[in-house]
Amino acid sequence: MLISLTWQRALVFDVIAWVLIGVGSGYWQAKRPLAALRNMGPFTRMGAREYGGARYRKWGRVHLWKDLIPDAGTWFGGLSKRKLPSVENGGRLRFIDECVRAERTHLALIGAIPLFVVWNSPSMFAGNVAFALVGNIPCWMIARYNRARLMNIAAKTSRLT
Repeated sequence: MLISLTWQRALVFDVIAWVLIGVGSGYWQAKRPLAALRNMGPFTRMGAREYGGARYRKWGRVHLWKDLIPDAGTWFGGLSKRKLPSVENGGRLRFIDECVRAERTHLALIGAIPLFVVWNSPSMFAGNVAFALVGNIPCWMIARYNRARLMNIAAKTSRLT
């Protein structure tokens, strides 16, 4: 802890920081052009074992609980990931782009974890780590699972619309 705060003040800082980082990350990703989402980096590049989503289906049972998680993809002008967009709205390719957008948003939130060591005690920092992981890994997994499934379909049919 670099800044000494009471646990109550640290908690207030935590809540404010998570809200600002969450909204900021979501807004920033939503405003990025779709073409920018197609440049895969090391964290969004799909591995060979992920295609089809079998890994997430088998080990994470994502297909059983993914519909229980709210979708905030429309908050800043993105598309909902509850159903495939129409061909006029970009079809499968747009859905894949929206999944990448969601992955990047949730990875950014997980990446913000080190910031919280600045003003939190070790136990409160651990709580923030747990909060970030529990709150973002399921959302990341859903986006990854959906994208893997669609990419598999696209590879088999040779089309994304």
